[in-house]
Amino acid sequence: MRECYIYDAVRTPRGRGRLKDGALAEATPLHLAKTVLQSVVARGGFDSAAIEDVLLGCVEPAGEQGANIGRLAALAAGYAETTPGFQINRFCASGLEAVNTGAAKVKAGDADLVVAGGVESMSRVPMGTAGGAWATDPAIAFPTYFVPQGISADLIATMQGFTRSDVDAFAVLSQRRAAAAWREGRFARSVVPVVDGLGVTMLAHDECVRADTTTESLAKLEPSFKVMGESYGFDGVALQRYPQVERIEHVHHAGNSSGIVDGASAVLLGSREAGERLGLKPRGRVVTSVSIGSEPCIMLTGPSFAAKKALARAGLGVGDVDLYEINEAFASVVLLFMREMGIDAERTNVNGGAIAMGHPLGATGAMLVGTVLDELERSGGRRALVTLCVGAGMGTATILERV
Repeated sequence: MRECYIYDAVRTPRGRGRLKDGALAEATPLHLAKTVLQSVVARGGFDSAAIEDVLLGCVEPAGEQGANIGRLAALAAGYAETTPGFQINRFCASGLEAVNTGAAKVKAGDADLVVAGGVESMSRVPMGTAGGAWATDPAIAFPTYFVPQGISADLIATMQGFTRSDVDAFAVLSQRRAAAAWREGRFARSVVPVVDGLGVTMLAHDECVRADTTTESLAKLEPSFKVMGESYGFDGVALQRYPQVERIEHVHHAGNSSGIVDGASAVLLGSREAGERLGLKPRGRVVTSVSIGSEPCIMLTGPSFAAKKALARAGLGVGDVDLYEINEAFASVVLLFMREMGIDAERTNVNGGAIAMGHPLGATGAMLVGTVLDELERSGGRRALVTLCVGAGMGTATILERV
């Protein structure tokens, strides 16, 4: 089996996901995806006809994001008509699953060069737009004890003993690290600005970072999921599944949960032969990747299971990885991951995460690949592990190695 190399990774800035005042609200998902696809080819200086597939993660493939945005974005970006494309949905891990699937095609010899990434315009195609049986059909909702993710995050915090102070302190750390990363230019290599049809810049900087966030300011925010849990009955559903819990402590709010944003990402993957033929220099290689299933009610515990399985598959220990990058869906998810893996914050999300910068659902996983690859190069580290929790109880993890 061949090696799969990472030749480039780009992303848009994350724009606040509000149709009225978000900087990218007027940019269609097609425009966001086109931006990163064009950038990969322009930076590489090669003919797009060399790209044998485009794989884009998208969690709400409906409306402007529907009808196979992978192929449509490739056409909109001016790629050769011979370049196919498709859309992948593994909920929040969709962007990383696109990278993993693209890497598998390269390793298997089914493709020499692919672009994998994701897109999500949460302003224009809100969460839940595509519908689905899990929340609406008793045949699946009842046996899986369906609850919204915020209830699951609060359930994790309650069962693990994470207090409001704990999750707020982590949120402040994320904000400070993201602000420092921007100030020091750590994202400069990967972030490409989004411009409108006239070439005017719409956004060149992550819009949600708040360097002045403090635990005192976060303490003023009301829990986001308390009413949903107590008045709408979802706490009762979770307690049926976990009867050992007396009551759920609601500790998550807008300030310690991932932000709703718009954005897109793209990673250029290929064989060594393709890189040599096109004059591309490899930056990293995909060591291994896994996706696992986990208990669907608590839902967000999958990252540690996926990470441990990936490490075992690669013959590595926890200490063999220099950097861990886990999506900050909710603060308790990251705190649990660090506890389960036996790692600390010094190796985890060192440049901040989705609590500070936002989580454009289908794009985030591929964004994290670029972020951690940049950091490996900056810090001189060798290996990194990227992972995300996933709706309906799953986890996806990928191990990368700097070349």
